[in-house]
Amino acid sequence: MTDVLPAGSLDGKVALVTGSSRGIGADTARYLAEAGADVVINFRNKAPRAEKLAGELRGLGRRVLTAGADLTDPASVASMFDAVREEFGSLDILVLNASGGMESGMAEDYALTLNRDAQLNVLNAALPLLGEGTRVVFVTSHQAHFIRTTPTMPEYEPVALSKRAGEDALRELIPQLAAQGIGFTVVSGDMIEGTITATLLERANPGAIAERRESAGKLYNVSEFAAEIARAAVDPVPADNTRLVGDVSAFATE
Repeated sequence: MTDVLPAGSLDGKVALVTGSSRGIGADTARYLAEAGADVVINFRNKAPRAEKLAGELRGLGRRVLTAGADLTDPASVASMFDAVREEFGSLDILVLNASGGMESGMAEDYALTLNRDAQLNVLNAALPLLGEGTRVVFVTSHQAHFIRTTPTMPEYEPVALSKRAGEDALRELIPQLAAQGIGFTVVSGDMIEGTITATLLERANPGAIAERRESAGKLYNVSEFAAEIARAAVDPVPADNTRLVGDVSAFATE
């Protein structure tokens, strides 16, 4: 057990983390469960990993639903939320963690479809389950959050632009969410050691991670960044709806 969140602080709550069979999403789900939350583990095609994590969290005494869904397919998303409604009846925390766009062999507009359109669709599909006092967290990177003022590596630019488009589209919903008592926080992190994105970037641009680590002084690892996301799900919503994790001195604000 870790002490990222106070034990029992999420008793009786239900959290759904997209892309949570591994990596940042899995650790985020783990921290929420350790604090008492029942959890929905969403995955696209890593069912064995999702089931392994589910077994671990059930061992903590939590109710866990594993929900396979392709977030770019609205019908798949709708059936995932039908299953959540059937199992739990409502949702208290929605963490929009899943993203991508550097995978090979995907359609040209895949990054935008996943990082903007799917994020909006997932939130809209979740809204009937979210009520007063609930929380939505959108996970992004500094390279995407600051893309309009600070260039990033060419290899990452399509992903960064699509993630910023997703963030902008979600931010437009803040007044509507606030009217329903739903808090919304964007968590932006620097490059995270050990993620698939970092690995793909390093492959495309050898030395990129070491260079960024040197200029930032420190890069967060997967579990450290996940801890910040978990805290964002319970901490008061910042005035600008933004939680910046790690060094931002190299990025120009708008």
